[in-house]
Amino acid sequence: MKTRYIILPLLCICTAVAAQTSHHKHAEDSTDVFFRHLQLNELTVTGVTGDTKLKHATTPVNIVSPQILRATSSMNIIDAISHQPGVSQLTTGGSISKPIIRGLGYNRVVVMSEGVRQEGQQWGDEHGIEVDGSSVNSVEILKGPASLMYGSDAMAGVVILHAQPTLAEGEMRANVSTEYQTNNGLFHYSLQMAGNQKGFVWDARYSDKMAHAYKNKYDGYVPGSQFRERAGRLMLGLNQSWGHSRLTWTAYHLTPNIVEGERDPETGELEHEEGWKGCQYSKSLPFQQVKHYKLVWDNSLNLSSGYLKAIIGYQQNRRQEFEESADEYELFFKLHTLTYDLRYITNEWSGWKLSTGIGGMYQKSGNEGEEYLIPDYRLFDFGIYATATKNFDDHWTLNGGIRYDHRRLHGYELIEEEGFRFTDFTRHFNGLTGSIGAVCNINDHFNLRLNLARGFRTPNMSELASNGVHEGSLRYEIGNQNLKAEYSLQADLGLDFTSRYVSAQLALFANRIDNYIFTHRVPEEIEEAYLTYAYTQGDARLLGFEAGVDLHPVHSVHFSNSFSYVDAQLLHTDADTKYLPFTPAPKWSSELKWELFHHSHNTVLHHHTSDTAHRSPFNNLYLAAALDCYLKQSNIYSADDTETVTPGYALLSLSAGTDIQVKGRKIAEFHIIADNLLDKAYQNHLSRLKYADENIITGRRGVYNMGRNITFKVVVPIIL
Repeated sequence: MKTRYIILPLLCICTAVAAQTSHHKHAEDSTDVFFRHLQLNELTVTGVTGDTKLKHATTPVNIVSPQILRATSSMNIIDAISHQPGVSQLTTGGSISKPIIRGLGYNRVVVMSEGVRQEGQQWGDEHGIEVDGSSVNSVEILKGPASLMYGSDAMAGVVILHAQPTLAEGEMRANVSTEYQTNNGLFHYSLQMAGNQKGFVWDARYSDKMAHAYKNKYDGYVPGSQFRERAGRLMLGLNQSWGHSRLTWTAYHLTPNIVEGERDPETGELEHEEGWKGCQYSKSLPFQQVKHYKLVWDNSLNLSSGYLKAIIGYQQNRRQEFEESADEYELFFKLHTLTYDLRYITNEWSGWKLSTGIGGMYQKSGNEGEEYLIPDYRLFDFGIYATATKNFDDHWTLNGGIRYDHRRLHGYELIEEEGFRFTDFTRHFNGLTGSIGAVCNINDHFNLRLNLARGFRTPNMSELASNGVHEGSLRYEIGNQNLKAEYSLQADLGLDFTSRYVSAQLALFANRIDNYIFTHRVPEEIEEAYLTYAYTQGDARLLGFEAGVDLHPVHSVHFSNSFSYVDAQLLHTDADTKYLPFTPAPKWSSELKWELFHHSHNTVLHHHTSDTAHRSPFNNLYLAAALDCYLKQSNIYSADDTETVTPGYALLSLSAGTDIQVKGRKIAEFHIIADNLLDKAYQNHLSRLKYADENIITGRRGVYNMGRNITFKVVVPIIL
């Protein structure tokens, strides 16, 4: 780990503490700011055992509030949270994003939506998370092994997408939101209506989004980056004194075009379908057609000693790939998933809180196209766990638990004219995991956290048996049926500081993974014009940290900084294979925000009177400038040209927003965000398009990310 990456955040924290001390004499003038930060520690998180206050959580948890989501410009929900410390995204084109937590992604991150794990064939580079971002009210991000609560695949962490809470008794509300982005002409609108009448609750939503190809100053319009997204959600249920029972149905349709990145050998320009225009919204070959349906029955029963929770979910994912004809698909995966989760959580007594549960999943996947990437397969797993938490006088919190998992995978054979495409095989995996942690609330300002956790992940079917071209990731992949399960042991140490003028966090982690699975390039060319990658594994270790400081020397101004760094290495190997492939570059994010109005007191700063504030049509008015700096990533897996060095770059953005009110009542919310204001041409290290064809004229390889983009958002709440 390089010394400068450690010194920078530590200096920030030391400066923050010094600033807090020098401003102590002004404490009475900023009491409301103190309570705003105090409330952060009083927030309840659900990703750990039951409902737990954030200040009692032993593992690192980030909370992305509804206000942050609405004030963020993004293509999808993963894009929206990728600015959080320790979180990145692996992208393919404009609409496909996969979460990366502390350098780990794919099936090492579990995404929870509607209370169940999202299962949409997330093993593929060109397979995103099929969730409507408009239906997400807030997000919890658990960083570190969470196998104790979520079983296999939660080795890196968990992203929990929360829908809007049910309304209070007697309320009915509607919501209309719309958005436009200038770079790719993205147009999005969402309509929602919810209510609660005598305990009968409902929530209905419809969303539509379309975008043409994005552009940058090196590539111009990028053919194949346009997409169309439509989604619906309907929740019906009962909220009563005995608990609740809710049935939720969601439908998600996405038509992402595929960026091939092929170039004209004479001009160097990106090739495209004849007649294609950069500003067209209609699809062009090749493209995908993704449909995801979900039905979830969520039940909670209040008991005298605690509560019993049962969630059953069914999902169907249909993924088609059209290459030569818009009417005939070449690839067609159909995945059925049934998940179940039964848990009992006690009320707290004498500082103790216990929970136990059982959960699992059944999957059935089939190929219905003419081309194949993975075999038909069946998956069955179950897990059983128990946890305990003990609070000591609200100053110490200890927790721990243990879990056992079993997973069975069976792949079916496929014989073609050339011989076996896939062979018949069965694998069984067993995992014993656990964690133990402690939080010391030293005083009203300092929290100290320590956690030790063991993670577990079985190989997925792509890693075990893939044998075909991944059109969206521009490569041919070969699986390995002899892969072993991954096991990790991670230690986390965190320190939080909160005061009237400063909040600061430092989170250190060390992670050792046995049997880490990854792809590497092999020289053999199986399919013409496609690079060949094969799965292998080895032992790995990851070290890193996230550090952040938020300074607010006066009530209306916030200056926040965060720095994320991960060093991911393979053990006992040569220099050109020393680093794990596709590790996020070190990232420093800084934002200066000026809040001209604040909702907690509805007064105007700079000596305006409260009467003026009451007459003002604006509330929660803010201006902000942000700078995201991605440092050079030279820690790469360079063997066989698997990865190349990515230069550093910085992206400047400006934003503003306000509530519009009439007679003190909010009638609309408006945001404008200008991303990449200087129109920087760059390639993110985690962009798969970085490895597309070389431009023979300029010598630049791959496709660049989006250029300058200005977003306009309007939200209109309606109380019925």
